[in-house]
Amino acid sequence: MRLLKSTQDPAVNLLTARVFYRRAARAIVLLGDDILLLYTQKYHDYSLPGGGIDDGESLEAGLIRELQEETGALAIQILAPFGRYEEFRPWYREGANVVHMESFCYVCRIDTTLGQRGLGETRLEAHEIKNGMRPKWLNIHKAIAHNEKVQRNNPQKGQSIERETFLLKQIVLECL
Repeated sequence: MRLLKSTQDPAVNLLTARVFYRRAARAIVLLGDDILLLYTQKYHDYSLPGGGIDDGESLEAGLIRELQEETGALAIQILAPFGRYEEFRPWYREGANVVHMESFCYVCRIDTTLGQRGLGETRLEAHEIKNGMRPKWLNIHKAIAHNEKVQRNNPQKGQSIERETFLLKQIVLECL
């Protein structure tokens, strides 16, 4: 899959790093200018639905699982690969001090005639519930403006907001 961007946090020194590698899959689900996103109350930001791929799981199977769990999406169809975002950032678990995260993004479709605009019941993990995560259809331009404002003004912003805002802008350039 084509590389969209590679980033390295200034605090990361790859020469001395203990690196944990993590693969994630993220869904791009559009309906006109609206996009299916996850709003996280803790960080006050919007992100693409998706997450970590389990051992032995394909990117596509992990994407469908994550999209169903986080949004309750119904009748998911993967249409095409979009691109990969690579990042190296500080990490504080699993015996590592750096995570090398690769996010594989796919354009998807869900059946928006089912449920509430294609969404049923979510199956969020405990930390996602604690962080106030919920699915939301939102105009993509409003999502970008919101995330940019959070980046400028919120010292408690999450580590993923740079990636998510970049991806949203890339989606506008290539898909709308």
